[in-house]
Amino acid sequence: MPLERVVHPTLTPVWYRWSAAEGGPAGFVHGIFTRLGGASCGAFASLNLGSTVGDDAAAVEENHRRVFAALGYPGWDWVSPHQVHGSHVAVVGAADRRQVIPATDALVTNEPGVALLLRFADCVPVLFFDPRERVVAVAHAGWRGIVAGIVPATVKTLVSRFGSRPEDLWVGVGPSIGSDHYAVGKDVLQAVVDALPKGASVPVASHRVGKDYLDLAAAVEAQLVGIGVADVNQAGICTACHTDEWFSHRAEVGGTGRFGAVAMLA
Repeated sequence: MPLERVVHPTLTPVWYRWSAAEGGPAGFVHGIFTRLGGASCGAFASLNLGSTVGDDAAAVEENHRRVFAALGYPGWDWVSPHQVHGSHVAVVGAADRRQVIPATDALVTNEPGVALLLRFADCVPVLFFDPRERVVAVAHAGWRGIVAGIVPATVKTLVSRFGSRPEDLWVGVGPSIGSDHYAVGKDVLQAVVDALPKGASVPVASHRVGKDYLDLAAAVEAQLVGIGVADVNQAGICTACHTDEWFSHRAEVGGTGRFGAVAMLA
């Protein structure tokens, strides 16, 4: 199922979602916001949601306001983690609004109106929705997170804490750096391959012009399929190919902002 590009008639942010009209998840409020339509300038132009990259704090706050206005959310009482490329998953609720959860790379909630916000600039946004148990999650998966097991850890949390069944989950794999831009060393490639289920059928690597290239989104899908998730929806958008719409840490040599992925129960 492809992503739908959303341009609001009066509000400035440009964002993407999996459309309910095309068979997407009903009752699941979500958006993956591009870099377009914000208040930041220079390397952070313009919808930067990263507060630790050197951008003006007032501009970042205004960008958050615009994001949640675009979603029709009354306010911006989001919950967000300090992302460290690890495997810690936090279950959050209304009491955690406006909090930054330390050393965490996935958030889960079953409370309506609690917005989960994570930030990206090449790593993979992974959005989860269980329509049966009414629970949502967002995970941050770079190569280190894939090796650490953040994707299966998120599914395990959904199963153990909320009674989810992997076969009931809808998962959206958002824009991230594509395999044609992500050259890695053999040690990184081997670590990711070792983190995949045995016999994984999804190809995650290619070799050309003397270099190894890694497909992060495919590695995420391989881990999901390996633990029984069938409904995996790939965005198919490379952030490094499209820096006109997305922040890319690698393509922009580190001097860039962060785009946001937001999910909550209606």
